[in-house]
Amino acid sequence: MITKKDKNQDRIIRHARVRKKVSGTAERPRLSVYRSTNHIYAQIIDDVKGNTLCSASTMSKEVAAEIAKATKSEASKIVGAAVAKKALALGIKQVVFDRGGYLYTGRVQALADGAREAGLEF
Repeated sequence: MITKKDKNQDRIIRHARVRKKVSGTAERPRLSVYRSTNHIYAQIIDDVKGNTLCSASTMSKEVAAEIAKATKSEASKIVGAAVAKKALALGIKQVVFDRGGYLYTGRVQALADGAREAGLEF
């Protein structure tokens, strides 16, 4: 009998493997990405204190108005720019990018490009 592979379980294992090495500090926090079927979420996290410094998603009010007619990739780019603006307002210029076990393509890449264009460095 052939069983279907659970892609999300594979992603969780990949994410755990990467998280052993990737960690955010106060000077260089972690930009974490979560991608669901319809939405994308980004948080900037200080892992030393365990605090989320800022976040943005396609569900947040300031972004939802901009992405009304956008594709998922375009919406991801807007979310990346929004989280970068919030981070720059807090004085954060450099981050460590945590792709959350997802492949660096499509919406995850668009979010990273949007954050870079808005002024974040990683």
